[in-house]
Amino acid sequence: MTEIVMNSNSTFYALLIGVDYYLPNPLYKNLQGCVKDINLVADYLKKALKIPTQQIFKLISPHPNTLETVDCQDLPPTYENIVKTFKKITDIAQPQDRVYIHYSGHGGRALTIYPELKGNGQYDEGLVPLDVGELEGHYLRDVELATLLKNMTDKELTVTVILDSCHSGGATRGDCDIRGSESPDFAPRPIDSAVASREELIENWQMLTKGNGTSLSGLPPSKDYVLLAACRPTEYAYEYNVNGKDRHGALTYWMIDTLSSTTSPISYKSLYERITAKIQSKFPSQLPMLLGEANRLVFGRDCLSTPYTVTVMKVDEKQKQVTLNAGLAQGLSSGTRFAIYPLNTIDFSNKQLQLVIIEVTEVEASSSSAKVLEIDAGGIAIKGQIEQGCPAVMVSAPVDLVRRVRLFDQKQAGEKENELPPELVAKQKQALEAVRQDLKDNGWVIELQPNDNREAHYQVAVGRNEEYEICTGMPIKNLRPELKINEQNAAKTVINRLVHLAKYQTVQELDNPASELADCIKFDLCDEKKQPFSSSTNLILQDREAVYLRVKNTSYQTLNIALLDLEPTWAISPISIKGIPAPFYQLQSQEELFIGRIRPTIPEGKGYEQVTETLKLFATRGLADFRWLELTPLDEEFDKKGNLHQELEEIAKEFTTRGEAQSINPLNNLLITIGSNVNNPPKLTRAMVYEPDPNAEWLTKQIQVTIKRA
Repeated sequence: MTEIVMNSNSTFYALLIGVDYYLPNPLYKNLQGCVKDINLVADYLKKALKIPTQQIFKLISPHPNTLETVDCQDLPPTYENIVKTFKKITDIAQPQDRVYIHYSGHGGRALTIYPELKGNGQYDEGLVPLDVGELEGHYLRDVELATLLKNMTDKELTVTVILDSCHSGGATRGDCDIRGSESPDFAPRPIDSAVASREELIENWQMLTKGNGTSLSGLPPSKDYVLLAACRPTEYAYEYNVNGKDRHGALTYWMIDTLSSTTSPISYKSLYERITAKIQSKFPSQLPMLLGEANRLVFGRDCLSTPYTVTVMKVDEKQKQVTLNAGLAQGLSSGTRFAIYPLNTIDFSNKQLQLVIIEVTEVEASSSSAKVLEIDAGGIAIKGQIEQGCPAVMVSAPVDLVRRVRLFDQKQAGEKENELPPELVAKQKQALEAVRQDLKDNGWVIELQPNDNREAHYQVAVGRNEEYEICTGMPIKNLRPELKINEQNAAKTVINRLVHLAKYQTVQELDNPASELADCIKFDLCDEKKQPFSSSTNLILQDREAVYLRVKNTSYQTLNIALLDLEPTWAISPISIKGIPAPFYQLQSQEELFIGRIRPTIPEGKGYEQVTETLKLFATRGLADFRWLELTPLDEEFDKKGNLHQELEEIAKEFTTRGEAQSINPLNNLLITIGSNVNNPPKLTRAMVYEPDPNAEWLTKQIQVTIKRA
């Protein structure tokens, strides 16, 4: 195990909770891998991070028939002990200290004891303590967990939460609309709390969820924490015999395996990518969730600034073929090239770190296959092993996405708008030659030669104010600040802007009119009374006018949706659905959502008196991550990214579950339909193979609005 040295003056505290044995109850069976999880994590913290034993608080309940290591100071994970230990750590920790919380056990749903927050007949979600089976047994409910974590973040502690349990994804949501066959707990439970007074719990919940307790996140704002949850609300969190002997939760095992195999600190994003690739290769119906500061260093306080990457989900034995978690719905097509980097890469600008260059050969709705390129085909000398979870950065757009640019250096002297002052005429050629040199090998834009009669997407010229201008017929407005031709690195910034514009407009144009889902989604803009506007094509709003987006799934199946805001600052940012900071939302059959209130705002500055903004909806049958399409405002550096992954094809064989399953793989659906045993699938004949048309699996819809300053 590699020792990791964390450069921090803060103190590190850990609260580790593992429950294998539960007092007799009708709902929660005993488990076998939870205490092993906790001992595995504790061992890593002590050996790799050199965390003193007195700063690690373990609450464990081993199964009576196992021989798990129990230290004399380990407490049983009763409701009272869990709450007391939360409070103890909060009391002794000082601002800027780091707190790591790891729970391994059952997650559960119980009839809410906060009907004023969630409504009658709704549910609370939470962690299941050892003593929940007793008549007066308590869950640690989401409303309580929200206050415990808020108390920590209010004290400026750096908090990380790992939930290796079922319904762990739902515990972050603030609502309990979990659909599945697992029985909630309808038994009458005590309404008192050891966490805080009822009034304080309700006040905190309302503040954290902005008063909408049935739809927003139950945890503190994402800037204050990192949450890594084993699965989404409707899925199983698996534990299994990882090496034929030791049973562990899949999330915990692959987390420690990843950390133990790296030689330097990595971000939670990189950790998550490898964990997810490993889990989905064995359990396609378990998709972990990562919320919060994905670019923060694991166990640390510092954040990395990195560009967005896609993830290697699968590698063949010969290291010649890989599967990526992006496809048609993210704008990829055959011919796109990526550079694959090592798992713990921080500096993606260093080409010496590139392991291989790959080229996409086959594209599905939300995944793609790619081949490793040989040197004579445009590849590089292979520098290392490709692993599941490795990040990949696009180095060359597919042919149909490459933008053509014409450098125009023939402006004449004169007073008209398309003419130049005499002293600038002679400077054109030199200024544009600098751009020409930087245009080489950027992968997104190419220069049209003078004898090439194809239409240019962009024209670059010199403007009357001695600035570079980018035109699409007319000069593009709001490319700020102006770039003077004599400024250092101005030509390079022009290229960066062209690439940025190319990506922005690619997302803007992304469409799939032939999709089978075209009639399955209704997408409207509504006024403050939630009524659709009379016209859907000429939408004019006043600055900060409140509106709602209405989305309805009219199909017979669940669809995964995501919303992007194409802003007038040339940024592309996600719109949170129901306050959940996740890459997509599962929109159930016939479910209707009102998303908002949204207040489109005109950016500050001269020239922004009237702007156009595009709200773009994506929907897929499979899993997809559209955060890959995000862009910062023009000229800003990347500062926040994450990742998520689509299903793979391997069927899980041996497992014990900690939750509720959802079949997401077409092959699984087929096996269920014909009554086969998923754990021992038969060899399929050609007639039985089901491969959905990728173009049938996704769609986009968009609403464009004009915003005027009041």
